Amino acid sequence: MTVTAHPAWQSLPALMYHSVSAVAGPMRDLAVPPERLAEQLHALTAAGYRLVGLTEALDLLEQGCTDRLVAVTFDDGYRDFLTAAVPVLADAGAGATLYASVGHLGRHADWLGRWAPDFGRLLTWDELAEVADAGIEIGNHSLVHHPLDVLPAAQLREETVRSKDELEQRLGRRVRGFAYPHGYNGARVRAAVLAAGHDNATEVGRRLHTPGERRFAVPRLQPTPDLTGEQLVGLVAGGGSSLVPRLKQIAQPGWRVVRRVARATGRNLT
Repeated sequence: MTVTAHPAWQSLPALMYHSVSAVAGPMRDLAVPPERLAEQLHALTAAGYRLVGLTEALDLLEQGCTDRLVAVTFDDGYRDFLTAAVPVLADAGAGATLYASVGHLGRHADWLGRWAPDFGRLLTWDELAEVADAGIEIGNHSLVHHPLDVLPAAQLREETVRSKDELEQRLGRRVRGFAYPHGYNGARVRAAVLAAGHDNATEVGRRLHTPGERRFAVPRLQPTPDLTGEQLVGLVAGGGSSLVPRLKQIAQPGWRVVRRVARATGRNLT
């Protein structure tokens, strides 16, 4: 009989970044300037944390690693990841996972509506290959950044399977991780992501990932441009507020109905 040991780790903080730039207006929290990113990452390493990509963090924890790990992730795949984030990560000795929105590569983030130009364009395929060659894990962020939980089965499969296939064929390497667009997921979506061949996935969550939780709904904390390095260390240590994630979990079924109606009537809810 094989006895499975209980994991020694207590929790995994995972960080969710988007653009590495300065953006004004209502979407400003989706952009952290490079100098602030550097401050935040160096503060974490100075506090004794080891910064790695999400898949590596999960693997290390399953192997019994006792290091104080923080998983660093970036959604969407803006070009500023190559020009600004890669040098900062290298200087901090940090690994990371970048989740690419495959169908938007080389264009703007259309799901941001009129604010999309503020973030610049997304990486091209050649630039994404440069990121991968720099040692960054490339994860899947679907084809066209739809909220997956309101899609019919055939389109859900297209979003999860085709995007993974294109990434693997173009980059020549296995893609293991997935990030749900807008963070929305459910049992049906998680099953589709698993069936497509991924072995982990992440949502928003705004709390720490703990042992025994689903590997296909890893929650993340979101650093903002106003957060100092010292404050981020405190957020990682404290795990954020438990109230907001619980309220969002309660509200999700009702909000899913609203988004289904919006999709059917052609409205865009970002």
